[in-house]
Amino acid sequence: MEYSDFNITVVGLGLIGGSLAMAINKKIKPKNLWGVDIDKESLNLAMASRIIDKGFPDPKEPLQKSDFVFICLYPSAIVEFVKENIASFKPGAIVTDVAGLKESVIREISPVLRNDIDFIGGHPMAGNEFKGIKYASEKIFDGANYIITPSANNKRANISVLKDMILKIGFANIIEMTPEEHDDMVAFTSHLPHIIALSLVLNPIIEKKPICTGSSFQDATRVAKLNSDLWSELLLKNSSNVVKYLETFESNVQEFKKAILNIDEKYLKELFAKACRLKEELELNANSRRKVKG
Repeated sequence: MEYSDFNITVVGLGLIGGSLAMAINKKIKPKNLWGVDIDKESLNLAMASRIIDKGFPDPKEPLQKSDFVFICLYPSAIVEFVKENIASFKPGAIVTDVAGLKESVIREISPVLRNDIDFIGGHPMAGNEFKGIKYASEKIFDGANYIITPSANNKRANISVLKDMILKIGFANIIEMTPEEHDDMVAFTSHLPHIIALSLVLNPIIEKKPICTGSSFQDATRVAKLNSDLWSELLLKNSSNVVKYLETFESNVQEFKKAILNIDEKYLKELFAKACRLKEELELNANSRRKVKG
């Protein structure tokens, strides 16, 4: 699929938005690639680096001319942006987001969506511990998963356009699911690991100096350097799912604690064996599955 006649706008030039703009610029090559951000420094950097063709602090002009729009803001800001700018979107435009929450975003914007624009929920499962366009890189998407949460109202042709762009950008897998399924899954695969990383570095031993850490600790705590504004919103708005998996995790930790306190080597090894088997199955499924729905 060619995009030489497309005008594409990326709203929000942070880490994800900036990285998407880089990838779109290099791999999609649209007619025009525009950026929208309230931070003029981010816009100037994006233009100076030739990541975008032009930057706008006011979204009205680019939205009126854009065939495709990526909204790369916090979940609550996505809802606010769509509500405030719904009249400005070009008729027939394809609009998607990158929020780490789907149910609340879709539910809150659905009442205001026009019939002549197609909003398709999305979530690139990629990123790093930094924030801001200065840390952006199109390489963070290479080989990653991308979740989309299309509805019965979305046009299949527009879903195909989104999928084609996702694959061209560098993602390996596209997984379709409902917004509710998405929020349940990311509570376990993303939100819980972040809480675990935070809990590790909140241990009082960290405040003692010097402290020696190995690669396992560094790997386990990498995501503890997070964006507190974003992550407080993600955890609180997905609280029921997050608490459910926190309770399961607490139960598993208690089993290890029980085996250690009871000096129960047999049970400890059983826990090890079960975990190793499940991890191997997880890796096997990840390597063999190329679940791209076209």
